[in-house]
Amino acid sequence: YLKISKLALAFAIIHSKPPGKSSKEFTEDLARTVSEQDFGLKRKVEMLEAEVLRLRQELLLNRISPRFCLENGKQDTSAETLLGQESINPTSYSSQLEDSGCDVCNDSAFDSLGIASDFHQSEHNVNTSKHWLERVPPLNLCHTSKQQSLTAPVHFLQRLLEIRKLSEGGILQADFSELENDSFTICNSVSQLLDGLTVFYNSPKFPAPGFLTEGVCVLISLITDTKLSNHVLKKCFKKIEEFKKNLIQIILRNRNVNRFQALHSVSQTLGLLGRNNILRNSLISLLLSGVRQFAEQLLQAHQIQSVYDITQYENIFLLCMILEQLLQNETEESNIGSSDYGGEEKIKFLKNLDQVILHLSDEFPLFSLYLWRVSVLLNSGQMQ
Repeated sequence: YLKISKLALAFAIIHSKPPGKSSKEFTEDLARTVSEQDFGLKRKVEMLEAEVLRLRQELLLNRISPRFCLENGKQDTSAETLLGQESINPTSYSSQLEDSGCDVCNDSAFDSLGIASDFHQSEHNVNTSKHWLERVPPLNLCHTSKQQSLTAPVHFLQRLLEIRKLSEGGILQADFSELENDSFTICNSVSQLLDGLTVFYNSPKFPAPGFLTEGVCVLISLITDTKLSNHVLKKCFKKIEEFKKNLIQIILRNRNVNRFQALHSVSQTLGLLGRNNILRNSLISLLLSGVRQFAEQLLQAHQIQSVYDITQYENIFLLCMILEQLLQNETEESNIGSSDYGGEEKIKFLKNLDQVILHLSDEFPLFSLYLWRVSVLLNSGQMQ
């Protein structure tokens, strides 16, 4: 049937081609015209889907708290989120990204982004501290697709966080069981937010746009909120796992000359995601896998005296630093005995690690030191 259809189409094109134009040229013109029409239709479909999602978001918010939506229509106020300034400060965040980033491969620079010090603070401090975020204007279909991919879900999720905060204070009555009845809207919104963040991290701009910073703030607020996090993680866990994998690959594969400021902002987001106990265990597994695989590749290249990827070697230290901080955080919270973080990846990482360190220590002393420090933290968990 397909062959007959193709043959019929070919005959139709040949019979209908205008004089003075070959069948090939006429076919290319038809293909170009159809492609342009498809692009226009695709764009219209995307705009309509975005509008449908916005309406579903409004409907969900109205079901959760009709009073909030009524008052929200009368006045435009700021949304108070649960993320503290010590977790991620937009001012310091942007100013850090304005730096050239040529000399940031040290612990002090890593700490300057707030990761090392933040790991020593409990999640309770994140939940109780306050930071004001400006309200993102309603969805504007004239926005660029990249910006819209963040502003639309951020606007909805900020309002959801605001309802959560007001209901906690007894100001509003809210029924968050509605999130169970409309999993599509919350999943789609979080997915859009994660995809939008991934796009910007793949092609970062300096200084970081304000809506990028707000997107990170909203994401961290969602997964640290005691009530909303259960709904978000239960419905969007796979998507968040994919997001973490993408961030790790962005760190490993980035080859730009002046890449370190961008990679440190990605590292910060990974570190903040690791605050959540559920996400922390899976993130440790992903990091252990990435570091182990690189160590094996480096050992193989060293043994046969072949060329290794120097750029990936430089980037791997960011993963090592994140991994070490996550393990230290586990140690300080004394949760090692109760949570088998790493699981199978932990066993694979520790297997033959002494031999790997022994063979790499002469030529790659810093990387070997990091491997040893991580192994000490992993082994300390077994001893407790």
